[in-house]
Amino acid sequence: MPEVRTSLVASVKNSIVSTVRGVGEITDAVVDTVSGSLVNAIKRTGEAGAALSVAISEVVHGTVLGVAEIGADVGSAARGAVIGVLRGTKEVGGAVLDAVSTTAAAVVKSTAEVGGDLGSAAKGAVEGAIAGAKDLGLSAENAASAAATGALKAAGEIGSAAATQVRGAVTGTIAGVKVVLKEPFRSKKEK
Repeated sequence: MPEVRTSLVASVKNSIVSTVRGVGEITDAVVDTVSGSLVNAIKRTGEAGAALSVAISEVVHGTVLGVAEIGADVGSAARGAVIGVLRGTKEVGGAVLDAVSTTAAAVVKSTAEVGGDLGSAAKGAVEGAIAGAKDLGLSAENAASAAATGALKAAGEIGSAAATQVRGAVTGTIAGVKVVLKEPFRSKKEK
């Protein structure tokens, strides 16, 4: 499995680099690459479920690596990644809100790995969740909440400074939608 994972990450990264360099428009390039790569990865394995989460993480990781290589805007890439995952997940029949949360978490973790702006990445993920949900006729509020919560959970795993940065970026109203964080990982004393 590690060889497959490495090849999927590398394939997505190379596709992002060549597409964005060729077209110059990052969001649409990322949407198309992520959606197509996700669908192909799931069709190859023949199963969604846990395989979908792994595929999402790998596709998003490859996307962020490609964006970092060419110096493109991580927020726009995050937006495109979430829209692409939503489209791909809808096509393969996965749990959409879980996919949004997984995508936002993968965006934050991958952005941290390349030293990018976590706040921009998290906000871009929430914007993508809102836009993608509206395109698919889903609840923008639920999608935004899932993205923000996934991003914050991942940031918390990175460290308190990352969590503070992400919380600041995803709190409030984004793209006309009130974002509500759901924090099941807080202890009762903190509530």
